[in-house]
Amino acid sequence: MKTYKSEQKTNVLLLSVGTRNKIVRYFKEEFKSVGKVIATDMSELAPAIYEADKYYLVPPISAENYLDVIYDICEKESIGAVLSLIDPELSLLAKNEKRFKDLGVTIIGSSYEMCEMSLDKMKMYRWLETNGFNCAKSYDDKNLFYDDLKKGKINFPVFVKPIKGSASVAISKVHQSETIEILFENSSDLMIQEFLNGQEIGADVYIDLISKEVVSIFTKKKIAMRAGETDKAVSFKDDKLFSVIERFVKKAGFCGQIDIDIFEIDGRYYISEVNPRFGGGYPHAYECGCNHIKLIKNNLEGRANKARIGLYESGVYMMKYNDLLIKRS
Repeated sequence: MKTYKSEQKTNVLLLSVGTRNKIVRYFKEEFKSVGKVIATDMSELAPAIYEADKYYLVPPISAENYLDVIYDICEKESIGAVLSLIDPELSLLAKNEKRFKDLGVTIIGSSYEMCEMSLDKMKMYRWLETNGFNCAKSYDDKNLFYDDLKKGKINFPVFVKPIKGSASVAISKVHQSETIEILFENSSDLMIQEFLNGQEIGADVYIDLISKEVVSIFTKKKIAMRAGETDKAVSFKDDKLFSVIERFVKKAGFCGQIDIDIFEIDGRYYISEVNPRFGGGYPHAYECGCNHIKLIKNNLEGRANKARIGLYESGVYMMKYNDLLIKRS
């Protein structure tokens, strides 16, 4: 990992910023003494790009020349670190870590293997089950699901969702076998997942890039969701949950910023999904004092962070609301 001295200038590149305005603002505030924050998106109507010191409009990540465009930006803007705010791009960056490293750019994120496991819900399920973590039963073979249904090992309702997907897109809550047949007939790469009826929890976690230790955990109980993101939540602490998260993260081998979805059922914690990036609910953690952007900056300056797990206030509510940005042509 390339490091820089605090008196040197370095710029940070945030990719696919979309509507993550607050994330861009937080980076600008933390890095203002050492460099600029550059943002990208493929649309000029992505409001978060206008929060950055400078922005670039880029092709879709599926475009053949996408990475070449990003490499050019890194060279032109003297970028020292890069991270993405969307799931599909995480593996792309990690897979090309050597090229970024050759440019002197540190990727803030987990390894390619961890990004791929997080994106593939069946891979994640099998890993969780193999390593003894509570999780929702999952099936990519509907006949195996029907067998367990007959044996009483699982019951309706269940979720049918894409094996690889994000933002709760194309997820169906299903109450009967006929619906499963229709969904599987009309779509490929689907899975069936047990419905966990409990308190949904979000965890914002930072794993130090130098020590590889978990140094910050923030947990919140989700009160309301909208479009796959936390709309309202309240902070809380539980040492038992912190222990589960630490054990899971270290066992798996994640690094940098991650977001974990967890369920609490009858005092037991079930790990649901992991996003190895800043989640949409991260501003709740930041406003409660869990400044993971500062932890990133410390790492880039060659300083390992000391663990500060659970050092925030419980009972702090987050309530999202709509705002707008006006752009004249």
